[in-house]
Amino acid sequence: MPEYEFVDVYVPRGVSRKEATRLLTDHAEYGHWELYRLSLMRDGSRRVRLRRRIIRQVRATW
Repeated sequence: MPEYEFVDVYVPRGVSRKEATRLLTDHAEYGHWELYRLSLMRDGSRRVRLRRRIIRQVRATW
């Protein structure tokens, strides 16, 4: 089963949808993160949880 690392991003309510999309796109493109969960809070802010796969390299023994 794959292992993942997670990061939480808080987007305040004053940030437009377009700016939030750009922020998450940058995380995905340059940090290799993918969207795991997005929660829209009552006050209009967003709590985003991103994940990326942890790739463990096997040590070569020769």
